[in-house]
Amino acid sequence: MKLDADIRAQLQQYMQLLEGDVVFKVSAGSDNVSRDMLDLLEELAGMSPRITVERAELPRTPSFSVNRPGEDTGIVFAGVPLGHEFTSLVLAILQVSGRPPKVEAPVIERIKSIQGEHRFETYVSLSCHNCPEVVQALNIMSVLNPNISHTMIDGAAYKEEVERKEIMAVPSVFLNGEFFASGRMTLEDILNKLGVNAGAAEFADKEPFDVLVIGGGPAGASAAIYAARKGVRTGIVAERFGGLVNETLGIENLISVKYTEGPKLAAALEEHVREYPVDIMKSVRAEKLEKNGDFVEVTLNNGAVLKSRTVVIATGARWRNLNVPGEAEFRNKGVAYCPHCDGPLFAGKRVAVVGGGNSGIEAAIDLAGIAAHVTVFEFLPELKADQVLQDRLYSLPNVTVYTNVQVKEITGGTKMEGITYIDRATGEEHHLPMDGVFIQIGLVPNTEWLEGVLERTRMGEIVVDGRGATSIPGVFAAGDCTNSAYKQIIISMGSGATAALSAFDYLIRN
Repeated sequence: MKLDADIRAQLQQYMQLLEGDVVFKVSAGSDNVSRDMLDLLEELAGMSPRITVERAELPRTPSFSVNRPGEDTGIVFAGVPLGHEFTSLVLAILQVSGRPPKVEAPVIERIKSIQGEHRFETYVSLSCHNCPEVVQALNIMSVLNPNISHTMIDGAAYKEEVERKEIMAVPSVFLNGEFFASGRMTLEDILNKLGVNAGAAEFADKEPFDVLVIGGGPAGASAAIYAARKGVRTGIVAERFGGLVNETLGIENLISVKYTEGPKLAAALEEHVREYPVDIMKSVRAEKLEKNGDFVEVTLNNGAVLKSRTVVIATGARWRNLNVPGEAEFRNKGVAYCPHCDGPLFAGKRVAVVGGGNSGIEAAIDLAGIAAHVTVFEFLPELKADQVLQDRLYSLPNVTVYTNVQVKEITGGTKMEGITYIDRATGEEHHLPMDGVFIQIGLVPNTEWLEGVLERTRMGEIVVDGRGATSIPGVFAAGDCTNSAYKQIIISMGSGATAALSAFDYLIRN
């Protein structure tokens, strides 16, 4: 296996950034994965005199560790980290060489404070766009704290291990042999789950803001940038930058950008916000909002209270749940929401997609190339997806479509085994054996924390006027959490800009 010329050229530039020597310790056999892994590592070593390769005994074969000479960093890749994980490998090499990771000082101190042995293992799919953030976060923790080690495991290279542990969603993280978490997580999310939280004390001395943005998706990032460009004191509370964009793979309708991917756009949003003097507060969540005199007070989940003359709410939305028996019980045991991430785990199996809109039909088309058979369930009498998607779907030989049906229950034992549904025309109940189901039935706004505080629709969307103003003076809202007609990235960006400009206008008039 040889890297193509473009990747080699990029790598050679990265290899110039190495600050110290790096040793790959390799445990390889005679299988194809081992040969590919050795080819990759030898090619990397040929790009820099600072990199050497040596044979070693590791718990898994094929695998390799990335170390400093005479020092075990605890970073291991089991399999060949190509696809979306290639960046994880490059960053690990740079950071092990001594190049500091891009992490804020308070977060570094939280990582270094962790005591006791922490052996993390992350099962990934190389096609998963959510996995690298978890892998890279745990690698950073391993570099910074000798008590922590991390192994990335390619599920395709270790199928028996994946099946034995009944892993049906990626990334799946284990800590000291026990299941820890599944799904996309930021570095801050992992620390919070370990109980190493950012306390309220970190926010105690903050002066009141002129504009405080709540949410780090396209609307929130846009609002923060537009507010900061006006020269006013701006802060942003972002549980995670990008929001639901992180779970979107191909983006082809962001005008002037022919193609990008969700995680890349999310990273670009944060990078752009950081170009301005914005006080960024990550991995915390707003839980309460109230107007108190000239200020709006926002209480965070860590107990801290932030004050601002104006607020822009841009908390976005999340995938809607079916809310049927079995959905919660079999989450990550057959019930999934991201076909790009978890689809490869269902290769050759029977899967269902619930939802006949664009997202659902796109998921069904993608899964049809992987699964043995795909069944689509749509509640309405007709599919809602664009006709071009429907035409493509109906041309596939391994897809069955049921319309005018209601999913009643997801059944199984230790993992999902089937779906019970009702024919809405006849009232008859049916059951189909099924290995997995991808739920694609739309979005629900992240506004529960605002109940009784400001005006919302019956669907929970914040009611705004054409300027983004809510029912509370000085409080504005933008993006998918509002009653905007369409939920699109570009529309959220525009509404974020509108809300920020309206907030500035409010400031100069009051």
